[in-house]
Amino acid sequence: MSTTAARGLAPWRWLGLPMLLVMVVTFIFALPLRFWGLGLPEPLFAMPVAFAWAVIRPSMLGPIAILVLGLFLDFLWGAPTGFWPVCLLLPYGVVLAARSILAGQSQLMMWIWYALSTVMAMGAGYLFTMLHTQSTPDLVTVGWQFLATVVLYPFANLLIERFEDADVRFR
Repeated sequence: MSTTAARGLAPWRWLGLPMLLVMVVTFIFALPLRFWGLGLPEPLFAMPVAFAWAVIRPSMLGPIAILVLGLFLDFLWGAPTGFWPVCLLLPYGVVLAARSILAGQSQLMMWIWYALSTVMAMGAGYLFTMLHTQSTPDLVTVGWQFLATVVLYPFANLLIERFEDADVRFR
């Protein structure tokens, strides 16, 4: 009987497939669809995978995948090139540095860490936008995007639970 831990950790399974899914879902939610006069929310779908990749294991491929996701977001949403990669790599680095602290934490604590990481990413984006446009973004809109992103934590948790113990080299 073959288990996930015995098979090892193929990069396409824990990086490639989630990255592709994030790109597809982000593109779908960016379509100008309206229901009852309201558009679809635009959560930062890249945040759950960026958080999960930092928790799962240290890897040189994680930051590269985040860079690709960030550039995809830049081109899709019309942000200056490098805006979203920096906003996503900042919390990725902090969570990666705190990885040993996160080991064995409760689901509530992990969700709090995820929310703080989201605050860090969106706070950096808010500050960079202020510097670039010389005006402040609408706090209500940023708040709604934050809430829509925070409720995505179960997807980060699903990715963490699936691949956290898959690589026996890091046990």
